Amino acid sequence: MSDDLTLSTPEPASLPMAREGRPLRLGVLISGSGTNLQAIIDRIADGTLNATVELVVSSRPGALGLKRAEAVGIQTLSLSKEIYDDPLTADEVIATELRRRDVDYVVMAGYMRMVHYPILRTFPSRVVNIHPALLPSFKGAHAIQDAFDAGVKVTGVTVHFADERYDCGPIVAQRALAVEEGWDVDELEAHIHQIEHVLYPEVIQLLADGRVSLDADGRRVHVTPSA
Repeated sequence: MSDDLTLSTPEPASLPMAREGRPLRLGVLISGSGTNLQAIIDRIADGTLNATVELVVSSRPGALGLKRAEAVGIQTLSLSKEIYDDPLTADEVIATELRRRDVDYVVMAGYMRMVHYPILRTFPSRVVNIHPALLPSFKGAHAIQDAFDAGVKVTGVTVHFADERYDCGPIVAQRALAVEEGWDVDELEAHIHQIEHVLYPEVIQLLADGRVSLDADGRRVHVTPSA
């Protein structure tokens, strides 16, 4: 290697974290029953997650997750199918409402739509998604069924930063699950959801603690070990 050539490792980029007297502020996107939302609400309530949910946005007006939010006094927003006919317009509305509430992170919790430029631009490297498989394997809306049909012996859950591609973006955390002989797809799904409900709040707390960072190129996540 030439003496006048110096290689350096990019410094990790800083991300928002909870500040003294101010928990991490979350906006949560849902489409259905909201069980991951409920796990977040429960961890906030028991004091193990230093965060607040400032707004829950649903792509379906009748989603059960809206009732979970309203039951604990969280503001909600549901958008009609007509608004979603133009995804960019829908995401502009969502980004505006989240920005008004000074949200630190956007948390996709069973949100069955892609996020687009208006949200990604407003919250760069601050949109988090959970996926019921070990990415990059089994992307898409039917990941549990696809993994089951493939006969995998190990699957799991991934938490990652979302980008403009579906089920892509830098991986923050993964947790594996050994598939036991004799399980049907419903049993597999139940075990996947159990992992989700533990892992997602844990990752959000890592963000709140300031232990998550990105390389300067935004492709690799680093998690600082606990003290």
